[in-house]
Amino acid sequence: MKTTTAIAVGAGLGLVAALGAVFLRRTPTVAPLETVESVDLLRYQGRWFEIAHYPAWFEHASDKNTTAQYTALPDGRIRVVNQTTGENGRVRVAQAVASVADPQTNAKLKVKFSPFLPGGDYWIIDLAPDYSYAVVGDPCRRFLWILSRTTQLPEPAFRQISARLIAQHYDPARLIHTTQE
Repeated sequence: MKTTTAIAVGAGLGLVAALGAVFLRRTPTVAPLETVESVDLLRYQGRWFEIAHYPAWFEHASDKNTTAQYTALPDGRIRVVNQTTGENGRVRVAQAVASVADPQTNAKLKVKFSPFLPGGDYWIIDLAPDYSYAVVGDPCRRFLWILSRTTQLPEPAFRQISARLIAQHYDPARLIHTTQE
């Protein structure tokens, strides 16, 4: 009886190991999100227009004229003022403070909209050499914003950004384009 039990247990463990190997093989492995090599925060500050974003509970598809204003503070943090116009024409403003989370690159920030909540990840994953556009995401790829210094982004630039987003395991088809009037 002990031999039969040992064989059954051994076979059961073998089956569990085999199923585990199949499951692990079929689980997609997504590479870690890559940020840009470095960000000059003084050049990054200023007004940005939202060109497109991933759906998020705090943004609506009907929002328009969405902007973000970044201002360097004396203590090295960044004041963030986001503004958007809702469908009813009402302007909503959200203020936050961003802190550098990776001082070697300045490409990873923590943004806090409330002193009572933890900061959210704000990673700069694409940036034009002349700082004319930026792409911001988070390491879990739940959020994504394409920002521009102007209200419109040329279509060739948008296509190139989209191709780089695919390489970063984002789905450009999920983007909601923001109306800028």
